[in-house]
Amino acid sequence: MRALRSRLAATLGFLCALTPLPALAVINGEVSRDPNGLRASVVRIESTQGEICSGTLIARDLVLTAAHCVMHQAGYSVVVVDRAFRSRRINAIAAAMHPDFVPGTTPEDQPGIDLALIKLAEPLGGDFQPLDPRGGAINTGDAVDIAGFGVVAENRRNTARTLRQAHLVSIGSLQVANRVTVVTDRRRMAETAGAGACLGDSGGPILRGGPGGYQIVGVVSWSSGAMRQDRKARTACGGFTAVTPTSEHTGWISQRAAEFARMPSGAAIGATRSDWMARPGRR
Repeated sequence: MRALRSRLAATLGFLCALTPLPALAVINGEVSRDPNGLRASVVRIESTQGEICSGTLIARDLVLTAAHCVMHQAGYSVVVVDRAFRSRRINAIAAAMHPDFVPGTTPEDQPGIDLALIKLAEPLGGDFQPLDPRGGAINTGDAVDIAGFGVVAENRRNTARTLRQAHLVSIGSLQVANRVTVVTDRRRMAETAGAGACLGDSGGPILRGGPGGYQIVGVVSWSSGAMRQDRKARTACGGFTAVTPTSEHTGWISQRAAEFARMPSGAAIGATRSDWMARPGRR
Protein backbone atom coordinates (compact mmCIF):
# COMPACT_ATOMS: atom_id res chain seq x y z
CA MET A 1 0.00 0.00 0.00
CA ARG A 2 2.90 2.39 0.71
CA ALA A 3 4.24 1.81 -2.80
CA LEU A 4 0.79 2.40 -4.19
CA ARG A 5 0.51 5.73 -2.38
CA SER A 6 3.90 6.95 -3.64
CA ARG A 7 3.04 5.95 -7.17
CA LEU A 8 -0.33 7.63 -6.76
CA ALA A 9 1.33 10.99 -6.12
CA ALA A 10 3.46 10.67 -9.24
CA THR A 11 0.71 9.43 -11.51
CA LEU A 12 -1.87 11.99 -10.41
CA GLY A 13 0.70 14.74 -10.86
CA PHE A 14 1.26 13.53 -14.41
CA LEU A 15 -2.48 13.26 -14.98
CA CYS A 16 -3.05 16.87 -14.02
CA ALA A 17 -0.70 17.93 -16.84
CA LEU A 18 -2.59 16.01 -19.52
CA THR A 19 -5.49 17.02 -21.69
CA PRO A 20 -7.93 14.16 -21.12
CA LEU A 21 -10.75 13.27 -23.47
CA PRO A 22 -14.24 11.94 -22.89
CA ALA A 23 -14.11 8.17 -22.54
CA LEU A 24 -15.65 7.44 -25.98
CA ALA A 25 -14.41 1.40 -24.94
CA VAL A 26 -12.91 -0.92 -22.55
CA ILE A 27 -9.49 -1.61 -24.04
CA ASN A 28 -7.47 -4.69 -23.09
CA GLY A 29 -10.69 -6.13 -21.70
CA GLU A 30 -12.59 -9.31 -22.31
CA VAL A 31 -15.77 -9.62 -24.35
CA SER A 32 -18.65 -10.31 -21.98
CA ARG A 33 -20.23 -13.57 -23.19
CA ASP A 34 -22.14 -14.74 -20.11
CA PRO A 35 -25.92 -14.53 -20.71
CA ASN A 36 -26.29 -14.20 -16.93
CA GLY A 37 -23.55 -11.58 -16.71
CA LEU A 38 -23.27 -7.85 -17.23
CA ARG A 39 -25.21 -7.83 -20.51
CA ALA A 40 -28.31 -7.90 -18.23
CA SER A 41 -27.32 -4.61 -16.57
CA VAL A 42 -25.04 -2.58 -18.85
CA VAL A 43 -26.58 -0.80 -21.84
CA ARG A 44 -25.54 1.28 -24.82
CA ILE A 45 -26.73 4.85 -25.39
CA GLU A 46 -26.83 6.22 -28.94
CA SER A 47 -27.70 9.67 -30.23
CA THR A 48 -29.08 10.77 -33.58
CA GLN A 49 -25.69 12.45 -34.10
CA GLY A 50 -23.97 9.05 -34.09
CA GLU A 51 -22.41 9.33 -30.63
CA ILE A 52 -22.11 6.26 -28.39
CA CYS A 53 -21.97 6.03 -24.61
CA SER A 54 -22.57 3.32 -22.03
CA GLY A 55 -24.86 3.21 -19.01
CA THR A 56 -26.31 0.99 -16.30
CA LEU A 57 -29.85 -0.06 -15.46
CA ILE A 58 -30.77 1.00 -11.92
CA ALA A 59 -34.46 0.19 -12.46
CA ARG A 60 -36.26 -1.61 -15.27
CA ASP A 61 -36.89 1.71 -17.01
CA LEU A 62 -34.04 3.89 -15.65
CA VAL A 63 -30.44 4.19 -16.83
CA LEU A 64 -27.60 5.86 -14.92
CA THR A 65 -24.94 7.42 -17.17
CA ALA A 66 -22.67 10.46 -17.53
CA ALA A 67 -24.21 13.91 -17.99
CA HIS A 68 -21.97 14.70 -20.97
CA CYS A 69 -23.52 11.72 -22.77
CA VAL A 70 -26.88 13.53 -23.06
CA MET A 71 -25.86 17.18 -23.24
CA HIS A 72 -26.15 17.66 -27.02
CA GLN A 73 -29.10 18.78 -29.12
CA ALA A 74 -30.06 15.31 -30.35
CA GLY A 75 -32.45 12.44 -29.91
CA TYR A 76 -31.35 9.47 -27.78
CA SER A 77 -32.12 5.77 -27.58
CA VAL A 78 -30.90 2.93 -25.39
CA VAL A 79 -29.78 -0.42 -26.81
CA VAL A 80 -30.02 -3.51 -24.61
CA VAL A 81 -28.72 -7.04 -25.26
CA ASP A 82 -30.91 -10.08 -24.59
CA ARG A 83 -29.76 -13.52 -23.41
CA ALA A 84 -28.98 -14.51 -27.02
CA PHE A 85 -26.94 -11.29 -27.38
CA ARG A 86 -29.41 -9.80 -29.82
CA SER A 87 -29.75 -6.03 -29.67
CA ARG A 88 -33.02 -4.25 -28.94
CA ARG A 89 -33.50 -0.49 -29.17
CA ILE A 90 -35.73 1.46 -26.78
CA ASN A 91 -36.53 5.16 -27.01
CA ALA A 92 -35.47 7.51 -24.25
CA ILE A 93 -38.36 9.76 -23.26
CA ALA A 94 -36.68 11.96 -20.65
CA ALA A 95 -33.36 12.65 -18.98
CA ALA A 96 -32.04 14.58 -16.00
CA MET A 97 -28.50 15.89 -15.81
CA HIS A 98 -27.09 16.65 -12.38
CA PRO A 99 -27.96 20.31 -11.71
CA ASP A 100 -24.31 21.16 -11.00
CA PHE A 101 -23.13 19.93 -14.40
CA VAL A 102 -22.10 22.64 -16.88
CA PRO A 103 -21.93 21.34 -20.47
CA GLY A 104 -19.65 22.52 -23.22
CA THR A 105 -16.23 22.48 -21.54
CA THR A 106 -13.32 20.06 -21.74
CA PRO A 107 -13.17 17.25 -19.18
CA GLU A 108 -10.30 18.56 -17.06
CA ASP A 109 -12.04 21.89 -16.42
CA GLN A 110 -15.60 20.57 -16.46
CA PRO A 111 -17.47 22.07 -13.52
CA GLY A 112 -20.15 20.06 -11.82
CA ILE A 113 -21.08 16.43 -11.39
CA ASP A 114 -20.95 14.27 -14.53
CA LEU A 115 -24.07 12.20 -13.84
CA ALA A 116 -27.43 11.79 -15.58
CA LEU A 117 -30.51 9.59 -15.48
CA ILE A 118 -32.46 8.44 -18.54
CA LYS A 119 -36.09 7.31 -18.51
CA LEU A 120 -36.98 4.55 -20.99
CA ALA A 121 -40.21 4.47 -22.98
CA GLU A 122 -41.03 1.05 -21.55
CA PRO A 123 -39.77 -1.15 -18.69
CA LEU A 124 -37.55 -4.11 -19.44
CA GLY A 125 -38.56 -7.66 -18.56
CA GLY A 126 -37.11 -10.31 -16.30
CA ASP A 127 -34.13 -11.00 -18.57
CA PHE A 128 -32.57 -7.78 -17.31
CA GLN A 129 -31.11 -6.99 -13.89
CA PRO A 130 -30.98 -3.44 -12.48
CA LEU A 131 -28.03 -2.76 -10.20
CA ASP A 132 -27.85 -0.88 -6.92
CA PRO A 133 -25.89 2.40 -7.26
CA ARG A 134 -25.33 2.56 -3.49
CA GLY A 135 -22.22 0.41 -3.62
CA GLY A 136 -20.23 2.50 -1.17
CA ALA A 137 -17.06 4.55 -1.49
CA ILE A 138 -14.09 3.67 -3.71
CA ASN A 139 -10.99 3.58 -1.52
CA THR A 140 -7.40 3.67 -2.69
CA GLY A 141 -6.28 0.13 -3.52
CA ASP A 142 -9.81 -1.21 -4.08
CA ALA A 143 -10.22 -3.74 -6.88
CA VAL A 144 -13.04 -2.76 -9.25
CA ASP A 145 -14.40 -3.77 -12.65
CA ILE A 146 -15.23 -1.60 -15.64
CA ALA A 147 -17.73 -2.42 -18.39
CA GLY A 148 -18.71 -0.63 -21.58
CA PHE A 149 -19.50 -0.74 -25.27
CA GLY A 150 -16.59 1.34 -26.54
CA VAL A 151 -13.75 0.73 -28.98
CA VAL A 152 -10.59 -1.30 -28.37
CA ALA A 153 -8.44 1.54 -29.75
CA GLU A 154 -9.09 5.11 -30.86
CA ASN A 155 -8.31 4.29 -34.49
CA ARG A 156 -10.61 1.23 -34.55
CA ARG A 157 -14.07 2.77 -34.46
CA ASN A 158 -15.63 -0.37 -35.98
CA THR A 159 -14.94 -2.28 -32.73
CA ALA A 160 -17.56 -0.34 -30.76
CA ARG A 161 -20.98 -1.73 -29.76
CA THR A 162 -19.54 -4.90 -28.17
CA LEU A 163 -19.76 -5.23 -24.38
CA ARG A 164 -16.35 -5.67 -22.74
CA GLN A 165 -15.18 -5.70 -19.15
CA ALA A 166 -11.86 -5.54 -17.32
CA HIS A 167 -10.35 -5.55 -13.82
CA LEU A 168 -8.86 -2.29 -12.50
CA VAL A 169 -7.63 -0.78 -9.26
CA SER A 170 -8.35 2.58 -7.63
CA ILE A 171 -5.31 4.80 -7.14
CA GLY A 172 -7.03 7.68 -5.35
CA SER A 173 -8.86 10.94 -5.96
CA LEU A 174 -8.04 13.86 -8.24
CA GLN A 175 -9.38 17.38 -7.83
CA VAL A 176 -9.86 19.18 -11.11
CA ALA A 177 -12.94 21.38 -11.57
CA ASN A 178 -14.74 18.62 -9.70
CA ARG A 179 -13.48 15.62 -7.74
CA VAL A 180 -13.05 12.28 -9.50
CA THR A 181 -11.65 8.91 -8.51
CA VAL A 182 -8.91 7.54 -10.76
CA VAL A 183 -8.69 3.84 -11.65
CA THR A 184 -6.14 2.03 -13.78
CA ASP A 185 -4.71 -1.35 -14.80
CA ARG A 186 -3.23 -2.96 -11.67
CA ARG A 187 -0.32 -4.55 -13.56
CA ARG A 188 0.68 -1.53 -15.64
CA MET A 189 -0.23 1.23 -13.16
CA ALA A 190 -0.56 3.56 -16.19
CA GLU A 191 3.18 3.53 -16.86
CA THR A 192 2.43 1.76 -20.15
CA ALA A 193 -0.89 1.18 -21.87
CA GLY A 194 -3.19 -1.30 -20.16
CA ALA A 195 -6.88 -1.86 -19.47
CA GLY A 196 -9.19 1.13 -19.14
CA ALA A 197 -11.85 3.24 -20.76
CA CYS A 198 -11.79 4.53 -24.30
CA LEU A 199 -14.23 6.03 -26.82
CA GLY A 200 -17.75 4.78 -26.10
CA ASP A 201 -17.25 3.86 -22.43
CA SER A 202 -18.36 7.20 -21.01
CA GLY A 203 -21.25 6.70 -18.61
CA GLY A 204 -20.47 3.03 -18.10
CA PRO A 205 -20.20 1.52 -14.63
CA ILE A 206 -17.33 0.99 -12.26
CA LEU A 207 -18.39 -2.06 -10.28
CA ARG A 208 -17.71 -3.88 -7.04
CA GLY A 209 -18.59 -7.53 -6.44
CA GLY A 210 -19.14 -10.24 -9.01
CA PRO A 211 -21.78 -12.05 -11.07
CA GLY A 212 -25.08 -12.02 -9.23
CA GLY A 213 -23.83 -9.42 -6.76
CA TYR A 214 -22.49 -6.45 -8.71
CA GLN A 215 -22.96 -2.95 -7.27
CA ILE A 216 -22.17 0.35 -8.97
CA VAL A 217 -19.56 2.46 -7.21
CA GLY A 218 -18.83 4.92 -10.02
CA VAL A 219 -19.61 6.18 -13.51
CA VAL A 220 -16.90 6.62 -16.17
CA SER A 221 -16.34 10.29 -17.07
CA TRP A 222 -13.10 10.58 -19.08
CA SER A 223 -9.79 8.88 -19.77
CA SER A 224 -6.14 9.69 -20.41
CA GLY A 225 -3.30 7.71 -21.95
CA ALA A 226 -0.38 6.03 -20.21
CA MET A 227 2.64 7.97 -19.01
CA ARG A 228 5.00 6.27 -21.46
CA GLN A 229 3.75 6.54 -25.05
CA ASP A 230 5.12 6.72 -28.55
CA ARG A 231 4.98 10.40 -29.43
CA LYS A 232 3.90 9.55 -32.97
CA ALA A 233 0.98 7.42 -31.78
CA ARG A 234 -0.29 9.12 -28.66
CA THR A 235 -3.66 8.02 -27.32
CA ALA A 236 -6.09 9.13 -24.62
CA CYS A 237 -6.88 5.52 -23.72
CA GLY A 238 -5.23 2.77 -21.71
CA GLY A 239 -3.78 4.84 -18.88
CA PHE A 240 -6.08 6.55 -16.40
CA THR A 241 -9.86 6.33 -16.17
CA ALA A 242 -11.57 9.15 -14.26
CA VAL A 243 -14.72 8.14 -12.39
CA THR A 244 -17.56 10.04 -10.75
CA PRO A 245 -18.11 8.17 -7.43
CA THR A 246 -21.82 7.43 -7.00
CA SER A 247 -21.72 7.14 -3.20
CA GLU A 248 -21.34 10.91 -2.95
CA HIS A 249 -24.49 11.51 -5.00
CA THR A 250 -26.96 8.83 -3.90
CA GLY A 251 -29.37 11.49 -2.63
CA TRP A 252 -29.67 13.09 -6.05
CA ILE A 253 -29.91 9.70 -7.81
CA SER A 254 -32.67 8.53 -5.46
CA GLN A 255 -34.63 11.78 -5.73
CA ARG A 256 -34.54 11.86 -9.53
CA ALA A 257 -35.29 8.14 -9.77
CA ALA A 258 -38.39 8.67 -7.62
CA GLU A 259 -39.53 11.52 -9.87
CA PHE A 260 -39.08 9.41 -12.99
CA ALA A 261 -40.90 6.48 -11.36
CA ARG A 262 -44.01 8.69 -11.17
CA MET A 263 -43.71 9.55 -14.86
CA PRO A 264 -45.81 7.35 -17.18
CA SER A 265 -44.12 5.28 -19.86
CA GLY A 266 -44.95 5.96 -23.48
CA ALA A 267 -43.60 6.94 -26.87
CA ALA A 268 -40.64 9.25 -27.26
CA ILE A 269 -41.78 12.85 -26.83
CA GLY A 270 -39.33 14.60 -29.09
CA ALA A 271 -36.17 14.39 -31.17
CA THR A 272 -34.28 17.28 -29.59
CA ARG A 273 -32.60 17.63 -26.26
CA SER A 274 -34.68 20.72 -25.41
CA ASP A 275 -37.84 18.61 -25.79
CA TRP A 276 -36.94 15.65 -23.66
CA MET A 277 -34.70 17.30 -21.09
CA ALA A 278 -37.62 19.52 -20.04
CA ARG A 279 -39.18 16.81 -17.93
CA PRO A 280 -39.14 15.94 -14.20
CA GLY A 281 -35.62 15.98 -12.79
CA ARG A 282 -34.38 18.96 -14.80
CA ARG A 283 -33.84 22.16 -12.88
